[in-house]
Amino acid sequence: MRPSPLGVRRPWAPERRGWAPERGGVDWPLAGIAVLLSVIGLLLVWSSGGAELARRQAVAVGLGLVAMAVLARLDLRVLRSLGAVFYLLAVVLLAAVLSLGDRVNGARSWLDLGLRFQPSELAKVVLVLVVAVPLGTVAHGESGPRARSVLAALGLAGLPIGLIMLQPDLGTALVFTATTAGAVLVSGAGKRLIAALALASAGAVAWLVMVARPYQIERLAVLFDPAGDPGGSGYTATQAKIAIGSGGLLGRGLFQGEQTAGGFVPEQHTDFIFTVAGEELGFAGCAAILLLLTALLWRGLRIAAASASPYGRVVAGAVVSWLAFQAFVNIGMTVGLMPITGLPLPFVSFGGSATIACMAAVGLLQSVRRTRSAIV
Repeated sequence: MRPSPLGVRRPWAPERRGWAPERGGVDWPLAGIAVLLSVIGLLLVWSSGGAELARRQAVAVGLGLVAMAVLARLDLRVLRSLGAVFYLLAVVLLAAVLSLGDRVNGARSWLDLGLRFQPSELAKVVLVLVVAVPLGTVAHGESGPRARSVLAALGLAGLPIGLIMLQPDLGTALVFTATTAGAVLVSGAGKRLIAALALASAGAVAWLVMVARPYQIERLAVLFDPAGDPGGSGYTATQAKIAIGSGGLLGRGLFQGEQTAGGFVPEQHTDFIFTVAGEELGFAGCAAILLLLTALLWRGLRIAAASASPYGRVVAGAVVSWLAFQAFVNIGMTVGLMPITGLPLPFVSFGGSATIACMAAVGLLQSVRRTRSAIV
């Protein structure tokens, strides 16, 4: 029996058997966690936005489950081959948003083609598939991608990031950046290359601060002094803390939140859904959500570590980086640790495009887990 391209002996011969799904290859705990988080989100959306929004969110969850099931069943090689087509489609839609999109909260992020959706959310799934191609290409005898492969991945990520910055949607652009950075880290790229990229990223952040718009500067100022203008720029941050703190240990009870019912926190069914959890479910409910998110990310990391394919490892690592960064920023902004950005809490916040994208991300993890071949 010959060793796999990763240098690890496997109890099968990929060159003879090809791809084959594992027996019982579905990670049911992973799928169950995603569903449970979505159910919690449905209840919180119902409480904060009403039955109609909850109904729409339930439809999104159902579509997301279909997307998750389809992607989980697809051969990882098929997903890799389709990545280029999806990438071109995503770029076209992101470009179309700039001229045809609906402007919401100052950003032109939504497209209405008979069905209103947010292309940047679905493009996150595509980004994972395409950056993993060069990063998952490892020459025989090497432990990670070469410098030109990393640069190719950065180029592929740079185009959609630039289009998203033009909307402008800095929060989503940062999610794309974090996803790409996570993919590079798990790919096994050399330390010197990673250090160079870290320095370049620091320079890019400094440049973004220098060219930041006035409202973005205000959000940074609120982060350090939310009480400086509690009725103006600091209003949302102040009300978010009040809502979370009012829940105490066990919360006021589902559908019983006074801050939630009064609508004191703007966008409480989307970006600030964690404030609803804090008030109505209390510290215990918030801790449960955090534990579920942590468990989901942990299982994603295990899938990445166990993957026989470099491409699969990068796909799983990129998905974990995406979900972890977005959850950290969303929860961080509600408790005053991060500046306010328009990022939903994965699986929990209201939003059809975001919900479907997150469910699809779990489908990608399932596909990686089921792929036994090291040759992808």
